[in-house]
Amino acid sequence: MAGDSATKIKAYAVPAVLFSLSMLYQLVLLPRAFPPSHYDVLGLKTYCSMEEVKEAYENLESKWNSGLEIPTTTEFIKIRYAYELLTNPIWKRNYDVFGINEQDHVLEKLSQQYAGEKFSNIALPLLRTVASDTGDDAFNVITSKEFQSMFQDSKPWLLQVYSYGSNQSAQFANSWKRIAALLNGVANIGMVELGEVQVAAYLSERKPMGRFFFRNGLPSVVAFPSGCKTSDCLIRFEGELSVDAVIDWFAMAVLNLPRIFYYSKESLGPRFLAKSSPHKVKVIFFSKTGERATPAIRQAARDYWNYATFACVLWREEEFSVWWNTFGVESAPAVVFLKDPGLKPLVYHGSVNDSWFLDVLEQNKQQELPQLRSLTSEELGCDARGYSRAGRDTLTWYCAILAGRLGPELDSMRETMRRVQETLSKSSELKAASEDEHSITAAVALKSKRLTLSWLDGETQKNYCFFYLNIESSYETCGPRRVPTDVPRLFIIRYERNATEDTFKVDKKAKSIWEFYQQEVDPAAQLSVTYNGSAEVSRIIQWMSNIIEDGDSRKLPFYRVKTPELVPEDAEPFWSRGPQGLLSKSMGTKEKIQRTIIRIYDYLGDPRIGPALLLGALMSFGSIWLMRTQQNRSVQSSQPSQADNGDKLKPRERCRERNASKRNLPPSITDFEPKDSYQMPLSDSD
Repeated sequence: MAGDSATKIKAYAVPAVLFSLSMLYQLVLLPRAFPPSHYDVLGLKTYCSMEEVKEAYENLESKWNSGLEIPTTTEFIKIRYAYELLTNPIWKRNYDVFGINEQDHVLEKLSQQYAGEKFSNIALPLLRTVASDTGDDAFNVITSKEFQSMFQDSKPWLLQVYSYGSNQSAQFANSWKRIAALLNGVANIGMVELGEVQVAAYLSERKPMGRFFFRNGLPSVVAFPSGCKTSDCLIRFEGELSVDAVIDWFAMAVLNLPRIFYYSKESLGPRFLAKSSPHKVKVIFFSKTGERATPAIRQAARDYWNYATFACVLWREEEFSVWWNTFGVESAPAVVFLKDPGLKPLVYHGSVNDSWFLDVLEQNKQQELPQLRSLTSEELGCDARGYSRAGRDTLTWYCAILAGRLGPELDSMRETMRRVQETLSKSSELKAASEDEHSITAAVALKSKRLTLSWLDGETQKNYCFFYLNIESSYETCGPRRVPTDVPRLFIIRYERNATEDTFKVDKKAKSIWEFYQQEVDPAAQLSVTYNGSAEVSRIIQWMSNIIEDGDSRKLPFYRVKTPELVPEDAEPFWSRGPQGLLSKSMGTKEKIQRTIIRIYDYLGDPRIGPALLLGALMSFGSIWLMRTQQNRSVQSSQPSQADNGDKLKPRERCRERNASKRNLPPSITDFEPKDSYQMPLSDSD
């Protein structure tokens, strides 16, 4: 018996579990998901008119005044709250369409405040109405007609869904003005009032039963990224409603902009200056408030990522001496540009205007002595596949390159080359510094953009460095460090283009290996010369002038080769992968789990789940019972047939056994007469 019971329990386990879940859902979870509405408190049908609400409340009030019914304090507060909510046209609309009830905390507060007192002592009204001011130009209120045509602009949109009767929307008004000011010129700003039911419903979320709602209430902030025109790609803000949080979310998730982090006096050196690429200009913002960088500055940080790195510092008066001695900053706000090593920082005090900052950044994006990189080679005119900075009509130009590994030796020589560049840029100082009139040739070439001065990281660009410094001691300058001392070297490259070949260039297939090699080489011919003199400014200028004068006056061999490619110095920034890739990357396991829990919680309020579980329990119970019944019947019907067959087969089996036993007996003289037998006659027989 115990075994049969255990078998039955095991067989019916699935329908039992489904039935238990359906009862749990119907009796516990579903009532919590659908608490009594304010219409139920007044004994009215849902979505009834305000006249019916007033009539129901007046009937209750007459009973209270006559003494027929005396409500408790809690009952009176609930009834009065429902009456005030449902007799306000805006509140009633918000509650009926979107389920918004942002003042429900008043119920618990007043119940505790007036506990033990008579209902007549409660101060009325319970709720206060606050109207939002949308008269400011920053509040671009969007109607249904305007919503259909607002996506013609390529800029992203940031929208706030609000209500005139929402206290929280009124409190958020000043913050929204600040957000609109910060995003001016970067994104389009708009507002949608809940009275525009079609637009508000389009921007809202939907419960499993199809009801519109805003999960975090009002105001609700949503964004449409650039190119997004439907709600499928709409992004919702789910954090705390503050200027800093909204701006940072919009800049990261929608505009795909990088963050500019804050550093202290202890972390600025090791975590920012030491880790920044040596070829980039360092831009440091000093702030008194600690606010994040504006979207315009963060957009500049993205656009100028190849040229500059950005950091923020919170200004403290007690740290004045540190920043004054380090950068020359005496107050905040201020912006500091750190360029070449040993060069005095460039400091700007005062508030930063976006347009002014972009102009200053464009002027100072390069170091005083620019670095030759894969990104800047054509811009500097130091690329045999490109052209001179002077223009495409210039057939001969020069590029003086200082190569070496990063270190104090290279920094010292870079400072010398900066003085050379400054001297060549100022013709008056050039005449005083040099007695040789031929030295003016380099100054003229620099002014006409036929000469460029730059420096090269010999360790990173080792192939490029070895290609031009093909000497026995080039390992002291190029490639990984092998010796304790580094030797920076200066060399100049003369580029020359063939005007006839550029004009009549025709694409044709190579007929031989030599022609194929000729097609692979760079279009400009190159000749390089290495400087072996002292590090004096005048000597270097005179040497460059002699090289340029000689290259312009003589007919030199037109020698073309394939120059090694410059290696990119920086990895691809994370924001270059696009907003969707950024979101998927930034969305960690915690956020995914939270979204899954929210979805499950939304479906717990679906009244169809309970009946579905009950139906599943009944169907599984019926199918299991039917299968077990059929099995029992087949077993019972098979037992008597087997018995009868056994009885019928017994005589046959006996006959077979008898025949088999006879067949196996040995032959006997009494059984049959053998064939070769005969009767022997007897002599004495009659």
